[in-house]
Amino acid sequence: MPQQFSSQISPPLLIERSNSDLSLDSKLLELPLYEFSVEISFTGKELGQVFEKYPLLPGAILVDKGKYVGMLSRRQFLEFLIRPFGQDLFFHQPLSIIYSYGRTPILKLEETTPILHAMQFSLRRSPEFLSEPIVVKITGKEKYRLLDIQELNIASWQIRGIETQVRYERSQAQIIQNDKMASLGRLVDGVAHELLDPVNFIWGNLTHVSNYSKDLIKLIEIYDNSTSNIPQEVLYLKQDIEFDFLESDLSQAITSIRAGADRLKKLVSGLQNFCHIDAIYPKPVDLHAHLDSIILLISSRLKGEIDIVKDFGHLPPVSCFIGQLNQVFMNILSRAVDILLDEAVRQNFDVEPENHSAKKPTIQVTTEVISQESNISGTPDSRWVSIGIMDNGPGMSVEFQQQIKESFTIGKRADKETSLAVSYRIITARHGGKLNFSSQPEKGTQFEILLPLI
Repeated sequence: MPQQFSSQISPPLLIERSNSDLSLDSKLLELPLYEFSVEISFTGKELGQVFEKYPLLPGAILVDKGKYVGMLSRRQFLEFLIRPFGQDLFFHQPLSIIYSYGRTPILKLEETTPILHAMQFSLRRSPEFLSEPIVVKITGKEKYRLLDIQELNIASWQIRGIETQVRYERSQAQIIQNDKMASLGRLVDGVAHELLDPVNFIWGNLTHVSNYSKDLIKLIEIYDNSTSNIPQEVLYLKQDIEFDFLESDLSQAITSIRAGADRLKKLVSGLQNFCHIDAIYPKPVDLHAHLDSIILLISSRLKGEIDIVKDFGHLPPVSCFIGQLNQVFMNILSRAVDILLDEAVRQNFDVEPENHSAKKPTIQVTTEVISQESNISGTPDSRWVSIGIMDNGPGMSVEFQQQIKESFTIGKRADKETSLAVSYRIITARHGGKLNFSSQPEKGTQFEILLPLI
C-alpha cells in the first residue's frame, strides 16, 4: 500500500504539453511543468510523504497563505534529512524552518522565455545548483510551476540538433548559391570584357574622327573662300545635304557619341567591379570607385524621380573583400530605391493635396574616417571607415525595426535569410565591422557601415 499523506496537500499535477515538434523559438511553456505548491506551515514529514509517492517530482513551490515564498527542491530536502540527527531536527518542523536554513538561489523565469535562453541562464548558476529545478512563472498570473532540469536539458539538446541541421542545410544551400553566383559573376565578367573591347575601339577612334571632321570642314571652307566660280552641281549638293546644318551639328553628334561611349564604358567597368570574385585574403581597394559603380548600375531604376547625393570624405585604401562589400552596397541602396519609388507611387495616388510631400525623394551616401573611444584603459582609440546610406522616405515602424534586428540573430537567419541579414553577416563576420541602422517615421532611414581601419 502506498503511504498516505496529508489530505490538505493537493497532489502534484504534471501539465503535459501537446506533442508538437520543438523549434528554434520554442518556449518554456511548451515543456512539461509540475504544478505543486505547499504551505510553509506544513511539516517536513508531510512533504516527505509526497516525495516518496511521486519519485519524479523535482521539488515543491512554497507558499504562505497562497502567496509565493520560494522553492524547496527534492535534493535540498533530502540533504537536510541525511544530516546527523536530521530527521529528529527537521522531520517534524514546519517547512518554513527548513527553508530558512536553505535559502539557496532560485532561478525564476517567465513561461515565455525561449528554451535556449533558459538553458543559458541555467548554466550560469554555480556548479552545486546546476541540478536544481527552475521556477516558471505563469504570465499574467500569480501562479508558479516547476520545471525539471532534465526536461530542459533534453529539450535544449533537441533544439541544438535542429539548429545544427538547419545550419548544415543552410551551409549547403549557401555553397550552391555561392557557386551559382560565382559562375554568374564569371559569365557577366566575360560579357563585360567582350563589350569593353568594341567600346574601347569606339572611344579610341572618336578623337581621330573628330579631328578628321574638323580638317574636312576647314578644307571646304578654304575651297569656298578661294574659288569665285563654284560649280552649280556643288551648290546644289550643299543645299541638298543642308551643309550649314551639317557643319554645326557634326561636332554635337560627335560629342553625343563620346558621352554615350563614356557612359557605356563606365557601365561595363561597373559590371566588372560588381562581379569581382574575391581572393582568399582581403585586398586594399578604393571604396569610392566601387560606390560610384554601384550607384551607376542602379541609376537606370531611378527614372529621374530620385536624387542621389554623394558626400565623400577622404578615405585611404581599405582592406576588404570588395566583391562581398559590393553586394552589401547593392542590397542597402536597392532597398532604399524600392521604398522611395513605392512612396512616390503612393503619393501619386493620394488625392488629398495636403498629404503630398514637397520634398523630393533623396538618397544621401556619405563616407568618412571616424574615431571611437576604447573601452580598455590605456588603449588608443580605434579608427573606422564609416559609410552612411540615408533616405528621406517614410521610415520604419518600431515593430519592423525589431524584426530586422531579430533577423540578424542566428536562429532567424536559419529560418529565412534576408538581404539585410546577409549584409549583416558579411560586415560583422567577414570584416569584423558593424552594421547600425536607425529610422524615424516620416524622416527616413539611415544605415551605417563601419569597417575597421588597420
